[in-house]
Amino acid sequence: MNTDNVKSQMRKGILEYCTLLILQKRRAYVPDIIQSLKASKLIVVEGTLYPLLTRLKNSGLLTYVWEESTQGPPRKYYELTPEGILFLNELDSAWDELNQVVAHIKEQ
Repeated sequence: MNTDNVKSQMRKGILEYCTLLILQKRRAYVPDIIQSLKASKLIVVEGTLYPLLTRLKNSGLLTYVWEESTQGPPRKYYELTPEGILFLNELDSAWDELNQVVAHIKEQ
C-alpha cells in the first residue's frame, strides 16, 4: 500500500478545517492563506484552494470583500460569516474527539 496516497487523503480531509482556522484569526486573500498553510507544512496550490473557498462561500460560511491594492488589481479578502464561526466551532469539537479516539487507540 502506498503511504503517500493515504497522507494525501488525510491532508485533503483537513484542508477545509485549516483554512477556516486561518480565517478565524484574520481575513485573508488566497496568497496569504496558501502562505499560512505552507508555513505549517500543509502544501496546497491555488487550483485546490479556489474551489474550496467558493464552496464555503456558497454554503454561507465565508464572505469576501474587494480591497484596492497598491501593487496591482484589487484583492479579494475572505472572512468567516457568523455561520462560519458556528461551523468552525463544531469542527473544533469533532477534531478534539478524533484526537482523543486516536490517542486512546495508540495507548491500547
